[in-house]
Amino acid sequence: MKRRTRGLLVLLTAVILNAVIGYEYLVTHTFSARAKPSALEALIARKIRGLATAPVVKRLKNPLDAAPLPIAEGRDHFADHCAFCHGNDGSGKTPVNEGLYPPAPDLREANTQHLSDGEIFWIIQNGIRFTGMPGWGGEDEENWKLVLFIRHLPQLSPEELRLMKEVNG
Repeated sequence: MKRRTRGLLVLLTAVILNAVIGYEYLVTHTFSARAKPSALEALIARKIRGLATAPVVKRLKNPLDAAPLPIAEGRDHFADHCAFCHGNDGSGKTPVNEGLYPPAPDLREANTQHLSDGEIFWIIQNGIRFTGMPGWGGEDEENWKLVLFIRHLPQLSPEELRLMKEVNG
């Protein structure tokens, strides 16, 4: 009986301590869309997004070859539809993105580039809940071209940026 009472006391203490810490966090932290997500918050969001993507989707491979023409078509589509939030270079440094929470990621960084082709395709088609990323649906071939272009973003040339500026003005 004494052991059970001690266990309940430890549990009650843990619950109270968590409530106090949680309340303190809520009081001292804002939920502004302008605040940068903490590293822990970003990690949790990535893990939840990963859990929300079916394993069969993660195994999908891009059926298109990374040839210049489909990459260029993906580039023009990106400039016309995606650069508004993600920027022509994929950095996410846009006036719109400054007000998004969580902000659109830098698509050139490892957190995006390490996603499978299927995950990127799925995100383009279905979006990500509770973010500014809508589910665009669209034609599969166009979305696979976008996947090719997103993979190409880290190697984007000044000439390609110039061409994108022509597309989006």
